Amino acid sequence: MNGATKVGAYVLGLAAVFGGALGVGRAVGPVVPAEEAKAAASHGAGHASAGPAGGSGGVEGPAVPGGLQVSAAGYTLVPRTDLVEPGKAVDFRFSVLGPDGRPVTRFTPQHEKRLHFIVVRRDLTGFQHLHPEEEGDGIWSVPLTLPEAGEYRAFADFAPEGAGGMTLGMDLSAPGDYRPAPLAAPVRTAAVDGYTVALAGDLAPGRTSRLTLSVSKDGKPVTDLEPYLGAYGHLVALRDGDLAYLHVHPDGEPGDGRTASGPGITFHTEVPSAGAYRLFLDFKHGGTVRTAEFTATAGGATVLPGGGDAPEAGRGSDPEEKVPADPSPAKSHNPDDHTH
Repeated sequence: MNGATKVGAYVLGLAAVFGGALGVGRAVGPVVPAEEAKAAASHGAGHASAGPAGGSGGVEGPAVPGGLQVSAAGYTLVPRTDLVEPGKAVDFRFSVLGPDGRPVTRFTPQHEKRLHFIVVRRDLTGFQHLHPEEEGDGIWSVPLTLPEAGEYRAFADFAPEGAGGMTLGMDLSAPGDYRPAPLAAPVRTAAVDGYTVALAGDLAPGRTSRLTLSVSKDGKPVTDLEPYLGAYGHLVALRDGDLAYLHVHPDGEPGDGRTASGPGITFHTEVPSAGAYRLFLDFKHGGTVRTAEFTATAGGATVLPGGGDAPEAGRGSDPEEKVPADPSPAKSHNPDDHTH
């Protein structure tokens, strides 16, 4: 066999090997951890997923948690406000572009709103749940103040008419000196504006978890919570590290004949992985919406202490530790101040 013939045979051999490997790869599909694949398969079409995350050769990969992408399933979140100075209110404007590249104008209401807008700093502080108004032509507007400098994540949670619910996310920057705060230690109680909220239940990666948050004031259970967004509470869960957005759902609703108006508010959620999560509960009482915040873990994860030996004020390191009834600052807001 001459030199040219040997080279040709060698090339053909390589082609056969790589061609076979490619065929096997396409037949098998993408390789993902078993836990992640299980979570994706059981997640369904809830708000925490914007649809298939893609794949190779027609094989659908694991679902991507909500809020990690600015564009998914043909829809794109586009900001129309360029700069947000810390501490200064701005009229923040944005649009959702559809698969045809035009602003979407028709949405299916979810939790009584056509679109929910969540803003939080990358260190999971400064949480805001806002309700923009559509100005027309698919342009949304909402008063927004970023209280401090830093990198923020904004989430738009919506369901285009004729499509499933989805959550898209985009980054916002407030220029200035940014010093991230350490993640608060896990606790079972949180206090806000004279109210105490107790958390029962645990997050489990890859399967549905049942969480109950019970509200009390001055040591007495609150049994006359007011409806808010079609329920007696609204809970958002964000994963520490990448801010994956998990929009959990309440168990029951006002007027269904079985759901009490407090003190307990029960939710069902799935978290896709082990790790730490930040929970934000909005509840309404006395005409005011207040937000209670928790750090919770899934899959035996631990939260490393950050920045000192003492836990963050008002948030002990003992999961059963009681929180003082009047922490500062309190976080509450009047729902009438929202732009619905």
